[in-house]
Amino acid sequence: MSGRLAIDFGTSNTVVAVWDEARQEGVPLHVPDYGSLYQHGNERVSVIPSLINYTADRRRWVGNQVIRHNLYHSERTFRWMKRYIANRIPIKKPLDGREISYFDAGRDFLSSVLLFAAQELAIGDEEVALTAPVEAFEHYEDWLTEVAEAAGMPRFRLIDEPSAAALGYGAHIQPGDVYFIFDFGGGTLDVAVVLIEEEEQAQRGRRCRVLGKAGADVGGATIDQWLFQEVLRRNNRSDADEDVCQISNALLVECEQAKERLSSRERVDVSVMNPHTGAVLSAELTRNDFEGLLRQQQLFSTINQTIRRALNFARERGYSEDDIKAVLMVGGSSLIPSVQNTVKDFFGQERVMLNRPLDAVARGAAAFIAGVDFYDYIQHDYAIRYVNPQKGDYDYWIIVQRGTHYPTQEAVARFTVKASYDGQTRLGIAIFEVGERRPSSSGQPVELVFDPAGAARIRQLTPDEEDRRTYFWMNENSPTFLVASPPARQGESRFQVEFGIDGNKRLLINARDLKTGQTTHRDYPVVKLT
Repeated sequence: MSGRLAIDFGTSNTVVAVWDEARQEGVPLHVPDYGSLYQHGNERVSVIPSLINYTADRRRWVGNQVIRHNLYHSERTFRWMKRYIANRIPIKKPLDGREISYFDAGRDFLSSVLLFAAQELAIGDEEVALTAPVEAFEHYEDWLTEVAEAAGMPRFRLIDEPSAAALGYGAHIQPGDVYFIFDFGGGTLDVAVVLIEEEEQAQRGRRCRVLGKAGADVGGATIDQWLFQEVLRRNNRSDADEDVCQISNALLVECEQAKERLSSRERVDVSVMNPHTGAVLSAELTRNDFEGLLRQQQLFSTINQTIRRALNFARERGYSEDDIKAVLMVGGSSLIPSVQNTVKDFFGQERVMLNRPLDAVARGAAAFIAGVDFYDYIQHDYAIRYVNPQKGDYDYWIIVQRGTHYPTQEAVARFTVKASYDGQTRLGIAIFEVGERRPSSSGQPVELVFDPAGAARIRQLTPDEEDRRTYFWMNENSPTFLVASPPARQGESRFQVEFGIDGNKRLLINARDLKTGQTTHRDYPVVKLT
């Protein structure tokens, strides 16, 4: 079987799909050995657990192999890789005299899935589609690029997950419809308002235009973290306790399973025994307890606020909440009853659909790679950094605003670059991607990480770490691309520059040397925007 391959790399599960030319839709692909079948309604969906285990004899177990070998809770097993990669967390695990980062583990996992799936499909030189969260930064897309190239698949395209989800529900949508995509997975909450448009030219397939998007750094892994903390609280214990560290991975597994069971049961027991001491950590949790914990952590208000942000962007483009025909819920965390109720309370029960929560994104990505297209816009603000003399410190000036459609017909920004000192020959422009700084419910942002010993710990983020995650320097390796010949004088206005965006979301620069009158750069690509 051959066809256009798509892979949705998720925090908890990864789904592979292929374009079926006869059926004119993307269909899930079962990857033997790696995948497991999940029964949802009347359908069986194949998912690959996003897990990789490095054995002492240098073998690797991937996906369902990890579970079959009873290695889910092993210190040699990496999980939640996507979340670590997306948040640029550089922590490494020491294994057998070497250190393996989550970037390494994610690359090994995803490249293994790519290679295995390509062999199953006898993929030749067809394009491959990879998905990215709507809030993904440049480095995440760069990482996906490296993975695809390492797997020998240089022809690939990226599609954001909400737009792929809309295409994945394509069998149920018609041109002119407006849909709301609610994608709540293991690592992030991503929502989008999309319009299914008529294709003006004679091309096959539907066309999906994104009207408004928003995201939040919360997902199933976050909920596991909250349950982890709650069980420790009920036992008057801390994650820093030595005997707790010994069983922290096993406790996290129990918390994840408790979350899943509470979607269909009213009461569950969490219990983990330390094999070294015989001590037991246990807690009884009811669905009311669970929902109270989610409420305490402001999950439902976060969901409402994220939905509102996307609706506000759509409203600026002339579309109101009343225009939305249906809400399409995807992602494993969308199966939590109180999450479903929150969305139903917001939009009304009759508009909420939940028939493709696990594979809609992968199905849509397969459709996208087969030629089903969509319009899009820039997802982040982009700024240049300069020294503010009044503050005596760096400041940022936005040159591309979030929501800008591309390609642009006119310049999005114009300014003059001045020399900093006499004799300067290389002048630069530092370009930053600006992310969202989200307040934590506890005031101080925290995250769950694995320490070098493999134990799960709660860690607070410092203000500097928050800044680094808010402002990402995109051209750090090549910031000084303007060459002044003859050399410039201090304070001299030397270059007039303007920026535009092409159809591939590349930021282009046109630059003119004001001293010589010569154009030094014309439509020169500086960075790739998202």
